[in-house]
Amino acid sequence: MATAEISIPETTSEPLTLEDLARLFGPMPPGRIRWQPAPGTATERDCRAILESKTGICELIDGVLVNKVMGYKESRLAFILGLYLEAFGERSGLGVAMGADAASRILPSQIRVPDVSFVYWSRLPNREIPNDPIPHLVPDLAVEVLSRTNTVREMDRKLHDYFTAGVPLVWYVDPPQRRVRVFTALDQCEIVHEAGTLSGGTVLPGFQLTLREWFARAERPSPPAV
Repeated sequence: MATAEISIPETTSEPLTLEDLARLFGPMPPGRIRWQPAPGTATERDCRAILESKTGICELIDGVLVNKVMGYKESRLAFILGLYLEAFGERSGLGVAMGADAASRILPSQIRVPDVSFVYWSRLPNREIPNDPIPHLVPDLAVEVLSRTNTVREMDRKLHDYFTAGVPLVWYVDPPQRRVRVFTALDQCEIVHEAGTLSGGTVLPGFQLTLREWFARAERPSPPAV
């Protein structure tokens, strides 16, 4: 399934207008845009200051700081998926799962924060988790759990950035529809429905998770251990 054509503007130090923001992100709620510094003038230093002050999680896109917003259910789904991915990483020795506040500079002046990600140990300097709060690091899997404030244009742009940076596998989780769109390229998408199985393919060989099991574990208590 192809996504909409995205025109990527050059990063500028000039403030953006409301029309510019609408062109970039679609009808995004104003509360998701950080207005200080002015949209279009924000830098990585500004993004770092927010992350280090623990006053929120935001991404930096073309000089605009955009708040990451996740609902209660979406957060739970992301957390449980992270548990499955971490267990896979431990079994396989392939890599490590990261949570919803792991920011990385995937492109110059573009900082993204997937809801869940998986990174090969071989990508990490000296096979160690970096101390840098925003490392220059491209994940091998990026997962976004969609919420009601996400816009189509925002997510199309994010997908473009991921594949431009070299992320080989992207999952877009749609909780209301109980399905996952699996992208292996901008124009290559498979939809996995609730009765189906999510596979890591060639990126995470051997990883498989039925959506029904994942959603059930996220939404209901596990049976007591015998």
